[in-house]
Amino acid sequence: MFLKRFLAGLALGACVLMVAQSANADEQMSRPAIEAIVKDYLMKHPEVITDALNAMQAKQEADAADRQKQMVSENMDTILNAPQNAVLGNPQGDVTLVEFFDYNCGYCKRGLADMIKLLDTDKNLRVELRDYPILAPGSIEAANVALAVKKQLKGDKFLPFHQELLATRGAVDKDRALQVAQDAGVDMTKLQSDLSDASLRKDIAANLQLGDKLGINGTPSYVIGSEIVPGAIGYDALKAKIDSMRKCGQTVCG
Repeated sequence: MFLKRFLAGLALGACVLMVAQSANADEQMSRPAIEAIVKDYLMKHPEVITDALNAMQAKQEADAADRQKQMVSENMDTILNAPQNAVLGNPQGDVTLVEFFDYNCGYCKRGLADMIKLLDTDKNLRVELRDYPILAPGSIEAANVALAVKKQLKGDKFLPFHQELLATRGAVDKDRALQVAQDAGVDMTKLQSDLSDASLRKDIAANLQLGDKLGINGTPSYVIGSEIVPGAIGYDALKAKIDSMRKCGQTVCG
């Protein structure tokens, strides 16, 4: 509400300035006279302020999207080639879908079925899973375990563990992640040893820093080409963006 009032004030101020500048240079108009003219016009055409606010908001959103795309382009190598990421599907696929996720994210759980369907129906798709534990302390614990599990379960072998842990009802933490790892047949002695590796915490910190740099503030968030797609947008919408990437190299073809 404050922002709208502030922007409305800016719009009104701009109107006053334009009237003052357009006034005959030989005719010195007082400020009250100018304000009266502007007020009369805005009372008769209040949609002008709404149009100005909408245009300003649209410009701000477009500028933010452009900055985000530029940031993605500048960090593309880091986004696509981080060793801590699990790579699913076709490692040499012609399109890569990167998912920033949290094991305690309800929307990530909902989006899991979309990702599985994409992997099942698109044999030329490369999917990267990037741990982005932002929702709870337990999320960081689970991400640590998952990174350690990736040392043993490579590529698609990691998927059953990921599915089971993400499908957990209720809070996910270290204990739950360890149980899922054991059920998946992971060498628990090696896993416990790997969990003491400080590089796991560095990898998570790097993921969080990258997400912050890219302006990712929620999960799931996907990176497709130079676009960041927030939210569980569904199979059809993701497939459309992937298909467009193949057709024109962008997520939306003109």
